[in-house]
Amino acid sequence: MRAFGRPQGVVGKLGGLIMARTNRTIAARVIALLNVQPHDRVLEIGCGPGVGLQLLARMVSSGQVAGVDASAEMVEQARVRNAQAIAAGRVVLGRGSVERLPFEDARFDKALAINSMQVWPDAVAGLQETRRVLKPGGRVALGFTRYAGQSKEGLTAVLTAAGFADAHVVDIDRDFCALAITP
Repeated sequence: MRAFGRPQGVVGKLGGLIMARTNRTIAARVIALLNVQPHDRVLEIGCGPGVGLQLLARMVSSGQVAGVDASAEMVEQARVRNAQAIAAGRVVLGRGSVERLPFEDARFDKALAINSMQVWPDAVAGLQETRRVLKPGGRVALGFTRYAGQSKEGLTAVLTAAGFADAHVVDIDRDFCALAITP
């Protein structure tokens, strides 16, 4: 947990460096599955060291990208990695948890989490909060690498229990992504 779940201290700094390298590919694939458009408002939950935010900021020119992470260490790494996009107002970054996202209802078109849901205290509650900040017809994508410790089994049921529709899992080589929409 100190390195990857809620990174802190020296171990957390090292964990952030590892995550930045190992999560880049899955982040790019999940973002592609979300079909992010230049005008979208996109939220990354558990943004870690900010690699996904960096990829999103290149794609979202007239919308906005927001990231939230429970770890102060990860927020700082994401802030450094995305300093120019933050200064330009294309990326907003904050510390917070999936249980209480610091955003108003129906703010985002799309949301994603990479290797994150498996450390949430309550997956259904976290997904309900995610649904709250998504617009009707909004899309969520939960990406997992083979090292995440998350099983595919039951993911669609968790998304459905949280109020999402059209929940399905897509295999990405040896990794996978669960996708759904808000009704």
